Amino acid sequence: MVNIQKVAVIGCGFVGSTIAYTLMQKGTFSEMVLLDANQAKAEGEAMDISHGLPFAHAMEISAGTYEDIADAAVVIITAGANQKPGETRLDLVQKNSRIMRSIIGEIKRVSCEGILLIVSNPVDILTQVALEESGFPKERVIGSGTVLDTARLKYLISEKLDVDSRNVHAFIAGEHGDSELAVWSCANIYGIGLKEFAKMKGYSDFEKEMDEIYHAVRDSAYEIIERKAATYYGIGMAAARIAEAIVRDSHTVMPVSVSLNGEYGLEGLCLSIPSIVGGKGAEQILEIDFSEDEVEKLKNSAEELKKVLGQIEK
Repeated sequence: MVNIQKVAVIGCGFVGSTIAYTLMQKGTFSEMVLLDANQAKAEGEAMDISHGLPFAHAMEISAGTYEDIADAAVVIITAGANQKPGETRLDLVQKNSRIMRSIIGEIKRVSCEGILLIVSNPVDILTQVALEESGFPKERVIGSGTVLDTARLKYLISEKLDVDSRNVHAFIAGEHGDSELAVWSCANIYGIGLKEFAKMKGYSDFEKEMDEIYHAVRDSAYEIIERKAATYYGIGMAAARIAEAIVRDSHTVMPVSVSLNGEYGLEGLCLSIPSIVGGKGAEQILEIDFSEDEVEKLKNSAEELKKVLGQIEK
């Protein structure tokens, strides 16, 4: 039986431990189990995060085994290898696909019935691997997708137009990676079209700024990694927000990575698309009226992912 107040985090590197820390602060769950290939690392993170409980919310945090997560409502997977010098993206995909299959095998072994939230990169590819390996209903296997990219987009638009980022409604779709696209046709500031709002702020033509913002979003991870070797705060908050939408059954619209079955003319892969996220996982994929150019870019993004999927060792 699923315990709706229990979450598991598999992988206690920078990203996994930051997600765990964020969840502790938010008080979304009452129980959290941390797993890592290095058991001592999981134990250390559980101890360290637990010491902050007097400043946050009552919660049980422990390091455990797969048997301990059988009843978890949400299982967040961040485990995976980092790209090494001289290693190709495909090499990394092969390696992380093997790691994902191993993890999913253990999750199936203990008959876990929770929702899988894949954060490991490349997230769209690994979400597809997890879906195929688990045999779970597609709504129960979702990836963090472009939720973080979307937050970056909102932030940069808000900085450029000097407006509260919470009033910015815009999103990134497609691959969480180089072929992602900003869906400008849907972007608005509190219901006012983006370009119209930009005119109100003194811009006669906002096209150049839009292009600069898109490239800044797309390249954000590269820029951060160049400076501090890894990115984890943003994705930690993004993953915690997705988990919160699931456990609170809030029916929140987010561009998570979901399995497509004909939507936008695409199928056989996972791609980041605005979807309603609630207690059952990705409850509905939204088919939005993208511009023709955006649909073409989305299909190009899908083709890039399919090339990689076709080369993964089964």
